[in-house]
Amino acid sequence: MTRFSASTEATAVVKATRQEIWDLLVDPDAIAEMTPFVKRITADGDHWRWEMSGLEVLGKNVSPAFTEKMTFTDLERIEFRHDPPEGTTERSAVEGWYELSDADEGTHLATNLEITLDLPLPKVSSKAVTATMSGVIEKMGDRFSKNLLDRLGTTEA
Repeated sequence: MTRFSASTEATAVVKATRQEIWDLLVDPDAIAEMTPFVKRITADGDHWRWEMSGLEVLGKNVSPAFTEKMTFTDLERIEFRHDPPEGTTERSAVEGWYELSDADEGTHLATNLEITLDLPLPKVSSKAVTATMSGVIEKMGDRFSKNLLDRLGTTEA
């Protein structure tokens, strides 16, 4: 197994209140519905287990599943870090955050995340795998943003 990672950052001013955005970001069912390739998110206290649909990476079909410890700072920040249950090994992980702040025309929403996958591919394939992962992450981000705006019934400022 070789470990591969890709990351992304995004910011936008959304014509909605912090509360409206927050209510969606802290709802695992809403996040699962808005995020492409996510089958379900199961919350167990401050731990969320994410189950993804099958993704193809260089001819290998993977269905990542991972557990994140969620830390919520009410209406300001959500941090998530990989925290699998004791005694288990997960071959995928996500680390990152969402941040909300006031803006003239609504709410400034920023996000940062890094996705890591352990795959049965040689290290020499790193450039191709990382490019594929980055493309998938970009597509997921674009569709998540559109779905979030649709759910809120609004647009970016």
